[in-house]
Amino acid sequence: MKPPCEIVVWYVIPAIRSELAKELLNLGMKQKDVSELMDITQPAVSQYITDKRGSGIKLDDNVREMIHEFARQLSEGEATKADLISRTCTICKHVKTTDVLQQLNISKEDLGEDCQSCLGSEAE
Repeated sequence: MKPPCEIVVWYVIPAIRSELAKELLNLGMKQKDVSELMDITQPAVSQYITDKRGSGIKLDDNVREMIHEFARQLSEGEATKADLISRTCTICKHVKTTDVLQQLNISKEDLGEDCQSCLGSEAE
């Protein structure tokens, strides 16, 4: 079994990036501009928007709304590239641990108590 921090790196962060890239494109940005803003390659943007990357889990509506709002702020200049890491971390903390584990068919009991803090902000 993968440790929770690896689950975050392989599933949660890519899912957030995928949704953010899609939202930025929906707001009229070009793939090249999205790649520069998100500090990723243009092919990575293409993979995110075609669900070849970042589609391993489904984010709940609350998290998707946070991503939508962040994308809007980025596109309107209210947020900048400098905000990307802190906002991604904030969004990641709102991803529900139980949702991710359930989607990946992992029992919460399989995780040690110390590991539970790596997935979201819930210590259910």
